Amino acid sequence: MRSLGLLLVVMTGAAMTLPSACGGDDSVIATEAGADTAPPAAEFGYDARPSNTACVAPARPPIASSVALQKTFAGLTLSTPMALAQIPGDSSRFFVALRSGTMVSFSSSNPVDATKVTVLTLPPPVNTSGEGGFLGFAFHPKFSTNGYLYVSYTSNSGTAMSGMKSVVARLTSPDGGKTFGNYLELFSFDQPFTNHKGGDVHFGNDGYLYLSFGDGGSAGDPLSHGQNKNLFFAKILRIDVDNVPMGKTYGIPPTNPFAMGGGEPSTYAYGLRNAFRFSIDRATGQVNVGDVGQNLWEEVDLDLKLGGNYGWNIREGRHCYNPSTNCPTAGLIDPIYDYDHSQGTAIIGGVVYRGKSIASYVGTYIFGDYGSGRVWSLVVGLDGKAIVTDLPNGGGGAWVEFGEDNDGEVYALSLQGTVYKLVAQGSQPPSTFPDTLSKTGCVDPTDAKKPSSGVIAYGPISPLWSDGADKERYMGVPDGKTITVNAEGHFDYPIGTVMMKVFKVGGKRVETRLMVRHDDGGWAGYTYEWNDAETDASLLVSSKSKIIGNQTWYYPTRSECMRCHTDAAGKTLGPELGQLNFDFAYATTNRTSNQLKTLDHIGMFSAPLGDVTKLAAYPNPLGTSPLESRAKAYLHTNCSMCHRPNGGGGGTMDFRYATPLSAMQTCNANPAAGDLGIANSKVLVPGDSAHSLIVQRPSRLDANRMPPLATNVVDTAGVGVLDQWVKSLASCP
Repeated sequence: MRSLGLLLVVMTGAAMTLPSACGGDDSVIATEAGADTAPPAAEFGYDARPSNTACVAPARPPIASSVALQKTFAGLTLSTPMALAQIPGDSSRFFVALRSGTMVSFSSSNPVDATKVTVLTLPPPVNTSGEGGFLGFAFHPKFSTNGYLYVSYTSNSGTAMSGMKSVVARLTSPDGGKTFGNYLELFSFDQPFTNHKGGDVHFGNDGYLYLSFGDGGSAGDPLSHGQNKNLFFAKILRIDVDNVPMGKTYGIPPTNPFAMGGGEPSTYAYGLRNAFRFSIDRATGQVNVGDVGQNLWEEVDLDLKLGGNYGWNIREGRHCYNPSTNCPTAGLIDPIYDYDHSQGTAIIGGVVYRGKSIASYVGTYIFGDYGSGRVWSLVVGLDGKAIVTDLPNGGGGAWVEFGEDNDGEVYALSLQGTVYKLVAQGSQPPSTFPDTLSKTGCVDPTDAKKPSSGVIAYGPISPLWSDGADKERYMGVPDGKTITVNAEGHFDYPIGTVMMKVFKVGGKRVETRLMVRHDDGGWAGYTYEWNDAETDASLLVSSKSKIIGNQTWYYPTRSECMRCHTDAAGKTLGPELGQLNFDFAYATTNRTSNQLKTLDHIGMFSAPLGDVTKLAAYPNPLGTSPLESRAKAYLHTNCSMCHRPNGGGGGTMDFRYATPLSAMQTCNANPAAGDLGIANSKVLVPGDSAHSLIVQRPSRLDANRMPPLATNVVDTAGVGVLDQWVKSLASCP
């Protein structure tokens, strides 16, 4: 797959096999642009760090909006937060559920340096496999007198094939939210798979408790839960926790559609694939849902109808999902809005703004997307159609929750641990973002084909597939700033960094992508299209396809860039220890040297690396290293940005290079995104590549292709490595 907006411009031209310091038997030397053959070996590629005052991050292009998300509680560190709320009547504190099974609280009065305190730990075990964990909570409206807190989470099950069950329970605080105990389980049920757990919890204006649960998981609803009225799956539930019959843990509201029979009595609405987040409008009592789609469409369902059928798995959004049913529409309710996967891949349902700070936004629905990091506002026009507007996201992404404080002000949680607040902003200044590549400071302004003197060329040993294009990669790090290497070996670049990547097809430049870390700390991707004369490239504001030679080249949108440049994978992808720990030919200095040694020597890192021979070094997938290590390097580069813990990919697969096959959750594993119509297929079947989706998906170019974006050519050589590896396996480890 092509690197969506991968602003690193690694210059890889001709490659040749020569002795390498750290590359093992995969002695492929990546060469900087302009180096047709490898220069002489040297200890370091540069004697000193080049000064970079030109190729630095410009201000974000303004979005025409009167509101924006803005970071708040800047000093707060939260580990995989999932939900946020305040105690009714007490605005002094926020409470946040952490996926691992704890709840923390912190003062709402100090947005600069809040200190968190753990107030609750759920009874172990909390099962965080797949999409499990502590998913949602709600304080009782009369918490000040009864101390009740209701939680939804996943635990272990000895009877479910997934080993997981969903649990709804009540805890009681005797001290106003400082501690919680007196655990009481209301109900639990086994989950067949580890994805699509829903898990949101809210009290309605009617005093009833509302809960969401997905269709049970896998892909395409293989157990037909979406249209099954008799189970907890694929529904918004509504229960009565104040009027509880003797011997029960909850009651059934008499107006529930199946209260007297015909389906699960707690049902409020059904036919929802995975209403991971929903909300209840405090002014109207309406239930509003963001329903996560399958392969193509995400949907917003406003004012959920009591007893309504929202169509899954007959329809996905407004569209036919299952042609074998002839897609009957009678009795199905369409969403008010849906969007395709060019805009995002996992909707995070939002809230209706009812605060006092932004009067013009009262009544506006605010929601976002986990995959793309985009945030939108939605209002319904006089014609009954949705009017949707992009909002500035404050550099955030990986959204998991849009919540409210007691005053109706809106907050957003990023899975990466940051809290954002919706705030008003003044009139927008004109954009100062460079509209041509020659104005970016990253190339010679008199010859855009040449990089500026302050950027540093580099190349990964296992490059991302980019439809056969040749690529040049560069990093522009501001003077006086350094790179931090995290625990997984990813490079964490400082604010102000620009990564540049140039694509050539048939020897001609077609695209340059910049990945920019703006002054708000967030990353963003920008695409420039080269003119036919190759004198300059122009900034694109949307996606574009163009015939180049005998292939179609796709220019991705800015939001598509961020779908692959995930937080979990370190945002910039290619630059990491294992990728750069081999020899690179620096045309600028006419030297060949190990990249890590060179970068360390010129002071690019915040701490010395030491002996690079002791650090990770990935193989070239097309080299001569052992077959399994080459296949894993290919998967790491092309798949692990999403398929890793908290990466946003479907299922529980972990394609990071360091993950042994026994822990990758692939061998004889059921697919989470459908079987492609291949009977008895698994993610990986030892010895059988025809039934292994790990081989079949990257071999396709339809909607079921993996990776799913910005590629129109199959990587036959790379897929061939996967094919050989799968065939070589005799059994699962």
